[in-house]
Amino acid sequence: MRALHAKAHGGFVAKLTVLGDLPEHARHGLFERAGEYDAFVRFSNGAGTVQKDDAGDVRGVAVKVLGVKGEKVLGDAETQDFLAILSSATPFRTADEFVAIVLATRSPALALPRVLFALGFRGLFLLKKLLGGIGQPVPSLATRRFFSALPIQCGPYAARFAFTPIASAEPDAPSSGPTRLGGDIAQRLKNGPIEYAMELQFFVSEAETPIEDASVDWPESVAPYVRVGTLTIVEQDARSEKGRALAAAVEKMSFDPWHALVEHKPLGAMMRARKHAYFASTKVRGSSPEPTSIDVESPAPRA
Repeated sequence: MRALHAKAHGGFVAKLTVLGDLPEHARHGLFERAGEYDAFVRFSNGAGTVQKDDAGDVRGVAVKVLGVKGEKVLGDAETQDFLAILSSATPFRTADEFVAIVLATRSPALALPRVLFALGFRGLFLLKKLLGGIGQPVPSLATRRFFSALPIQCGPYAARFAFTPIASAEPDAPSSGPTRLGGDIAQRLKNGPIEYAMELQFFVSEAETPIEDASVDWPESVAPYVRVGTLTIVEQDARSEKGRALAAAVEKMSFDPWHALVEHKPLGAMMRARKHAYFASTKVRGSSPEPTSIDVESPAPRA
């Protein structure tokens, strides 16, 4: 399994449409010009274990955009990945705090003494904040806003991004069960597409929008989001044989913020820590090569 975000809520085919007439500071890399790209989308929990959907967790969405030409940070695959979570900031100020908590919580019985040993009373504060932030289950992922929480480059600028749902209603009757979130997404996609606005939020100053302190949320009053595109998860039958084959293929993929154009290089120590962790997880899992296209008749990746 993945070291984090182990449980998937589904893997789907999507389109990313980049808008035209963007502000000059947003027109870099993938957003340099208007266009439409095929993509894969994976919804997931945040933990490194598989648990029921009614449990609190840091849910995530990972988007792999295909056919993205240009110089890459790593390798030469024509893909660009965007990873986001439900929180607009993290509890962790530094990569050291993040790694210490991840290692400590591998064993729930030993988590508390390990955290105290590694981080002292700061560790207790982090555990409390982390548990408080994931304590409430969500009724649907189609109605929630996802944030990068950590910055990337947008050309010469630093920026965070978000996926904001467009006209998505909550379920009429909240469902329950260990796989209810994936079931909600599947049911919605059988009836039509799910859309998100993709937005960028730009760095203003170290005092208000710091790069290195991942616990500081960038206030929208200071750094407003700019819409740069639309992510459309297209209508599809996720419960069909074709849909299940697609989900299995998406599970073999690696989603990594370092699968990126040089114009969208990840920034900060937390992102540098993720680079090593994702690479190790990819090797251990035996992830599939980066896909190059989607077969329209049988929507699975071609490598």
